[in-house]
Order: sequence, then structure tokens, then C-alpha cells
Amino acid sequence: MSYEDVLLETADGVGTITLNRPDKLNAFAGRMRQEVAAAVRAMADDDSARVIVITGAGRAFCAGADIGYMKDLGEKADSASLRALVEAGRSVVTTIRATPKPVIASVNGPAAGGGANMALACDIRIASDKASIGQTFNRIGLHPDWGGTYFLPRLVGASKALELVFSAEMVPADEAFRLGIFSRVVPHDQLEAETRKLAGMLAAKPPIALALAKRAIYESEHRSLEDMLQMELEHQLACFESDDAREGLQAFLEKRTPIFRGT
Repeated sequence: MSYEDVLLETADGVGTITLNRPDKLNAFAGRMRQEVAAAVRAMADDDSARVIVITGAGRAFCAGADIGYMKDLGEKADSASLRALVEAGRSVVTTIRATPKPVIASVNGPAAGGGANMALACDIRIASDKASIGQTFNRIGLHPDWGGTYFLPRLVGASKALELVFSAEMVPADEAFRLGIFSRVVPHDQLEAETRKLAGMLAAKPPIALALAKRAIYESEHRSLEDMLQMELEHQLACFESDDAREGLQAFLEKRTPIFRGT
């Protein structure tokens, strides 16, 4: 599809999705949610991209809903359009979780509401020290969506999640790191370089091993220990039988860097 508010780029095994509505702090309006969902699916299906990065243009990651647009929907009592927006968010977060590729949120500034929860859906969140993140929904009388009620308590616990949702406050980067919401915080002027470094490191890893590890980690949230031990056995055998495992073992013995091809 064609994109108006999203930029896509693939280079060196890394696919980057940039929300591109900087004058509105990359807030969602119109078709933008659907564009983001389509962009995530496109990168998930792009064999040249081993890692996906999601970031924002300008000084924000994503401010969530465009308030003016939401006000218009409210005045029209347009529940059908609201449903479509929330469903598009569902598509984004389920695609992020379903893709076997690592997905990195490079949080360059404020991430609020749906923008915050899109970041929480990603596997890793690297943030600028100028970034912030918040469950701002009740500021406009709304309820968390885009998976916030699923992701947040798993990161910070139910009580802290409720505090963050109830308060609707923006959490600064250092506090978000302390709570485990951000995986890493770096100086603002180093965010792009550090994101590239992290994404490049993951792109050089064996794709099969990473994909199966991602599946196992998320499956463990609702599986028993016995289930996970069995899954680990199955995944280990799948990796062991791959060309990448043979390459990894041979490279180790030859004291060289392995070249993993995903086979």
C-alpha cells in the first residue's frame, strides 16, 4: 500500500518504520493506524529485514491519539470509526508479537497512550534520555488500548500498573528504566547510533534461534515448567539440525565470526 504518514527503509538487514507526522508529535489520525499496521506486516514479510525498528520523526515517538480527530469522532458519535482505530492497534501489536523477528522500539521522545503501548508491544525498548512514556488515556476520558492492560502489568506488576494508568502521568526515561519499562536509556544524541548498533548486532545473529527463543519467552507467560521444558527440547533440536548451528560450531572451532543465513 502507499503510505502518507509512515516511512519504510531497509538496510543491512534492518527494517526501519518511522512514524512521520512530526508536526503533530506523530499522533494517530485518519489512516495512520492502518498504515502502521500495514508497515509492520510488510517488514515482517520482508526477507531482507532480519530486525525491525520502530521510531518517530522529530521530537516525539508517538503522542497517541490526535485529540482533534478524536473530538470530531466524539461529536459525530462515530463509534464505528473508533472501533476501526482500536482494531488497527490490535493488528499492530499482534503482528509485532507474532513476527519471528526481533522488534525494537527506538523511543526518541514522548510515547503516550497508544504510542506508549505500541512501544510496550516491542521486544526491546531503547530510549533517549529525553524520552518519556505514559498511559494518558483517562486524561480524555478513555480506557487503555493497544494491549496496555496486558503488557504493563507484566513489566511492572499489577499495583504499579494501576498507579500508572490511574495517574495518567508521563514517566521520564530514567524512572521508566528503573521500572523495567525501558530496556536501555542512552544520551539523546546517541540514540540513533546505539539503535543501529543494537539492531545490527541482532541482524547478525542466527534468525532461527532468535525466532524460536522469542516464541518460547512469550509462550512461557501462560505455560507450565513442563510445557516449557518440552518446548525447549523441540526448539533445541530444530536449531541443532539447522545449517546455522553447523556454521556456528565450525566458526567457533576456527576462531572466526560465524555467518548465519537463516537456514
